[in-house]
Amino acid sequence: MSGKAFLLSHYSFSPPNIPRTNFNVHNSFYHTSESGSGRGRGRGRFGYGQRELLLVKRNSSSRKLWADVKSKPFKIAEDDALLRKKEDGDNSVGLPQEFPKRWVIVILCFSAFLLCNMDRVNMSIAILPMASEYNWTPITVGLIQSSFFWGYLLTQIAGGIWADTVGGKAVLGFGVIWWSVATVLTPIAAKLGLPFLFVVRAFMGIGEGVAMPAMNNILSKWVPVSERSRSLALVYSGMYLGSVTGLAFSPFLIKQFGWPSVFFSFGSVGTVWFAVWLNKAYSSPLDDPTLRPEEKKLILCSSVSKEPVKSIPWKLILSKPPVWALIVSHFCHNWGTFILLTWMPTYYHQVLKFNLTESGLFAVLPWLTMAATANVGGWIADSLVRRGTSVTVVRKIMQTIGFLGPAFFLTQLSRVDSPAMAVLCMACSQGSDAFSQSGLYSNHQDIAPRYSGVLLGLSNTAGVLAGVFGTAATGYILQHGSWDDVFKVSVGLYLVGTVVWNAFSTGEKIID
Repeated sequence: MSGKAFLLSHYSFSPPNIPRTNFNVHNSFYHTSESGSGRGRGRGRFGYGQRELLLVKRNSSSRKLWADVKSKPFKIAEDDALLRKKEDGDNSVGLPQEFPKRWVIVILCFSAFLLCNMDRVNMSIAILPMASEYNWTPITVGLIQSSFFWGYLLTQIAGGIWADTVGGKAVLGFGVIWWSVATVLTPIAAKLGLPFLFVVRAFMGIGEGVAMPAMNNILSKWVPVSERSRSLALVYSGMYLGSVTGLAFSPFLIKQFGWPSVFFSFGSVGTVWFAVWLNKAYSSPLDDPTLRPEEKKLILCSSVSKEPVKSIPWKLILSKPPVWALIVSHFCHNWGTFILLTWMPTYYHQVLKFNLTESGLFAVLPWLTMAATANVGGWIADSLVRRGTSVTVVRKIMQTIGFLGPAFFLTQLSRVDSPAMAVLCMACSQGSDAFSQSGLYSNHQDIAPRYSGVLLGLSNTAGVLAGVFGTAATGYILQHGSWDDVFKVSVGLYLVGTVVWNAFSTGEKIID
């Protein structure tokens, strides 16, 4: 295109039969085409889309700015809209979309939970050679496994209060470093004696105990309601993939380097995560100076006000039936989950006659299934909510699947006659259990978003008690009974949880 341009601020114009617009021409250069001779008359035509504007020069006697030009017409309206978006801070105009910061937080929480279960399940594999080396009985093994939950129990409510008052970033960071150090110290404690091992495992539980309340507090501030189920499902699938990673790599490390190598290698990874967390994470969108304005607006407009929590309304919280439905259901759910988490490799080894490597590898399949179905359940739940289904109905459907699915498949274990079918039943049991992430595990933010950390700490305390009693009781049952008896107890509690959840739970906010 050839031609010259002139300054439009020297002209006034009024486009005939063209709607009024906010078009601003002050000090702007645009190309024009001459109409007629235009010599000395200060008149010309200005291309406006497919139309032309008649321009009349001001004070034409003072100076002349005419030039012969040729130009193709263009659509100012579209360019003006783009410019306005740019001025409003919309970086999506003509530029690649920046990855949402809220999902950076979600992914960091996911990776923390991956480390959490890596460091937790390594004991379920390492306990086999450790028990052989130190001549531990099944009861002793059960006590060692349950000692983790002694510390885990102590920091559930405390971690929730700390997260709601101080902020989730500091609490989750503390938890990861604490349990990583305890993991590294585990082999040293085992060589010193059982009392030292009990203490170190309890210390590890203290660190992991704050993780869930802190994560729940952070996501309640960062994630809009319409993305709640899938974000929580992704984070909790980190736990399942952590179990997969731990169960898959532990046998290899034990075989190549000995059982202490599992604890040294897994524990050291936490320091890398901690460095990234300090640099990237913030407790709230309001604290993040790098957060784009449009994303901050999206988050804050779809979440509740997050004034600092100065006191916990315990009487109000404990007076609500849906809170007790959460507590009871969490206990019933975790009894079965923690038994499978800590005793599954032993079941494969003793009942299905798998060797150490096979026990670890086959124990991976249920956790892989959980990682997949948790995210599927999260997308289904969020889709139902977006389409207008009440949150209460969605939570009840998801948690009912999370209870009755495992109950059904555990009852089939006594009927199968092949290791392959037993592993399949375990996978289906755990896979349906993962729908709980869109049920009771999402419900804390539904009913009390400001106190979600405290509420999760409260209900998870009941869940941890289930882990303490269930893990220890399993060792006792196995010494005096059978694996069928272990599964019958879990099925009974799943049925109790189903009744309580459907009778008293809600998806509506009941505590401001």
